[in-house]
Amino acid sequence: MREIVELTPERQVVAAALGRARESARRRGLRPGDPARRRPTEVQLGGSHQGARDPQTVGDALSTFVGQFGWSPGITGGSIKGRWAELLGEDVAGHTQYVSFESGVLTMKADSTSWAANLRGFLLPTMLRVLGEKLGEGVVAQIEIQGPGGPGFGRGPRSVKGRGPRDTYG
Repeated sequence: MREIVELTPERQVVAAALGRARESARRRGLRPGDPARRRPTEVQLGGSHQGARDPQTVGDALSTFVGQFGWSPGITGGSIKGRWAELLGEDVAGHTQYVSFESGVLTMKADSTSWAANLRGFLLPTMLRVLGEKLGEGVVAQIEIQGPGGPGFGRGPRSVKGRGPRDTYG
C-alpha cells in the first residue's frame, strides 16, 4: 500500500508541471520507453547505438561545445598561431609572423619585401598544400602575405601638410 505524503508548495508546483508534461506526451501518443522519443544516434558501434546521454570522449564533447558557440574559427586561428613553426617550417616561420585568420583567409607578415615576394611567387601553393594536410582540407582557403610595415613618409609626429613651394632653384 502506498503511503500518502503531504506535498509542500514547492513539490506541488513540480508535481503539477510533471502532470502537464505527461498529459502533453499522452496527447501526442508518446509513452515512456517509446523508440520515437529517443534522440537520433550519433555513432553506431558494432550493432550498438550511442545515444546523446551516453558517455562521450573529451574530444567529441569539446567539438560539440565549440560548435554550439561558434568558436571554431578562433580555435583554428589560435592553433595556427601556436603551431606556426611546426606548420610552415623553421625557415619560413623565422621570417614571417601570424597576423590573423578570418573566414578561411590566413594573413601573415613577412620581415622583408624580398621574403614577401618569394612567399607570394614561389611558396604560396606549397604552404596551402601543407596547411591543408595538417589542418584539414579547406580550412585555410587563401593566404595573404603582407610586407614589412614601416612608417610612411606622410604620417607621424613630424610630418608636414603639403609639399611646400615648388620653386627650389629660385
